[in-house]
Amino acid sequence: MTAPIVHLVRLLKWGRTLARHGALTGIERDPMTPPAVRRLVRIARFGARVPAQPAYADAFQAIGPAAIKLGQALATRPDLVGEAAAADLLRLQDALPPVRFAEIRAAIEQALGKPIDALFQSIEEQPVGAASIAQVHRAVTTDGRQVAIKVLRPGVEEDFARAIDTYEWAAAQAEALGGELARLRPRLVIATFRQWTARELDLRREAASASELAEAMVAEPGYEIPAIDWQRTARRVMTLEWIDGIKLSRRDDLIAAGHDLGAIAGRLVRAFLRQAISEGFFHADMHQGNLLVRADGSIVAIDFGIMGRIDRRARMWLAEILHGLITGDYARVAEIHFEAGYVPPHHNLGEFTTALRAVGEPIRGLPVKDISIGNMLDGLFAITRDFDMQTQPHLLLLQKTMVMVEGVATTLDPDLNMWETAGPFVKEWMRTELGPEAFVADRIVKDVRTLARLPDLIRTIEARYPPPGGAPPPPPLPEVQVVRLGGGWRYAAVAVVAAAAGAVMMALIG
Repeated sequence: MTAPIVHLVRLLKWGRTLARHGALTGIERDPMTPPAVRRLVRIARFGARVPAQPAYADAFQAIGPAAIKLGQALATRPDLVGEAAAADLLRLQDALPPVRFAEIRAAIEQALGKPIDALFQSIEEQPVGAASIAQVHRAVTTDGRQVAIKVLRPGVEEDFARAIDTYEWAAAQAEALGGELARLRPRLVIATFRQWTARELDLRREAASASELAEAMVAEPGYEIPAIDWQRTARRVMTLEWIDGIKLSRRDDLIAAGHDLGAIAGRLVRAFLRQAISEGFFHADMHQGNLLVRADGSIVAIDFGIMGRIDRRARMWLAEILHGLITGDYARVAEIHFEAGYVPPHHNLGEFTTALRAVGEPIRGLPVKDISIGNMLDGLFAITRDFDMQTQPHLLLLQKTMVMVEGVATTLDPDLNMWETAGPFVKEWMRTELGPEAFVADRIVKDVRTLARLPDLIRTIEARYPPPGGAPPPPPLPEVQVVRLGGGWRYAAVAVVAAAAGAVMMALIG
């Protein structure tokens, strides 16, 4: 177990790095920053030559891979960090310094257990993309197929393990203070972050996510997933079909190629809705660098390290919440929050309904094109503090992805509105899932499953209460007092289940 002094040294070092690049200037100048935090920022930058223009991307890159993932998340939220900071952080998406090809070649051979010439005719030494966790090289297989090889950066697992260990320690200290920090549940949030990281650091799991999403999106025309080459995929290497296309970040190139940007934006929104609401399994890193457009206008998604899941009941709640806020049925939206357990039962349903009205009424009567689902969701989550609503990591990931998709889509087509595109889809899905046909179908399935369990239930009863003449029942067991371990064990348990640093928590909330 890492000593507390080690965690403190790491946190101070990271703060010093941020200050040296000017990344803490905004916090120091913000009048809403608590005086104690402002003093810490001044201490962090003491003696440093702070640049006039903050270099956010350089600061996050200097800290390490986990911080880079934080920076990538913040790059999608200019409403939180400002346009200038978001634009600078975009450099973290796929433009990092690459690892030398000699190291990459050795990593491929070690991961796949064969000489590289036995697997590939050729590999381009210059990567086509270099991100925080892995870099991608174009190659040709021995059977002549064009593929992309994604390779983990050497040492990245160890870097992430150290960083998350410190995030967990820091969050445990913060959550122990109670109040607002406890409500935000940083330990749970970072436990979720650790799960996402585990998927990104095992490329076999990322490949499996891509395969699962491809199956789920068969019914959505114009949205494709590259095929996985499982024979050339291992924990640290993933090989997949090469895609020729234009990144959505290159808007001018899309126009020059004759693409209909409005149609592409609408296709993107519908694809996300099908994933999130119909399938409950969605690509949660849908920034411009991870989306390509083929010559025929179809969208191809890449990089499946971060995926989100929502069960059927939560999807129904989400659809009803979105529909209720638009139609003004605030009472039903409030009921859903209480039914889902998002709002503790000691709060008043009527008061929460009024708070929801304060979020929904400003958009009532506005033209559909002026309604932003991202802003609406931000307003909804802004009232969580007043009603002791604890952080729901799966909903935060969905909110972040929905805002990201809306941002990408409106960059392509400024006149597109998320709700105008989503409304018919959500209404149809609600009719299918909540209508009388769905009720009857669900009841039939439930009853059939109950009937199927009856034989096992009868056998269980017979085993518990055997017929006369069978084996006698076992003798009653004496009561034994259980010895409960004391304080030292409790402190160890707290350390094991601790979760993450406030900075990472901000990325997930944002």
